Amino acid sequence: MPERENKQIVAQSETLRFRSTMEQDLNYVVSLEQAEENKRFIMPWVWEQHREALSNTDIAHVIIEMVEENNVIGFVLLAGLENVHQNIELRRIVIATKGKGYGKKAVQLIKKLAFEECKAHRLWLDIFEYNLLARHLYTSHGFVVEGTLRECYKLGGRFESLVIMSILDIEYFGRSSSVN
Repeated sequence: MPERENKQIVAQSETLRFRSTMEQDLNYVVSLEQAEENKRFIMPWVWEQHREALSNTDIAHVIIEMVEENNVIGFVLLAGLENVHQNIELRRIVIATKGKGYGKKAVQLIKKLAFEECKAHRLWLDIFEYNLLARHLYTSHGFVVEGTLRECYKLGGRFESLVIMSILDIEYFGRSSSVN
């Protein structure tokens, strides 16, 4: 993993920019997680958990902004930046405005950040089994279903299953992998 100064992981495409989350962003982050249209698809954290993540060198907590308008449109959590096996987890992505393609563009930038900047071998995630829209999005980006953790998460009064998906560096780059 490359050295990071002051946890500044920044990535940019033509339309989106990732910048490090700051403490003053956390009220927005928590409110986005608690919104009805989002909280059933994620495992929300409380404010303090997000604050602790800001100083954790194994986690990238980044805000997603539109490049031209400078509007904040969501956030991303990546974990495993210090993983000796070069496995990075896409722990969370939450987009405020749905249906405009921001999620698709953000996943492209996440893959670029993970594989090109952080030198990941594997980028993985878990999603609730019922989140078919997310599964379709990740599949369209080359993620492969690895399996299902059956009824592993208690949500309300019932148990939900998680689907594990990943993409490898050789799939991202489209060539043979070399050990970094």
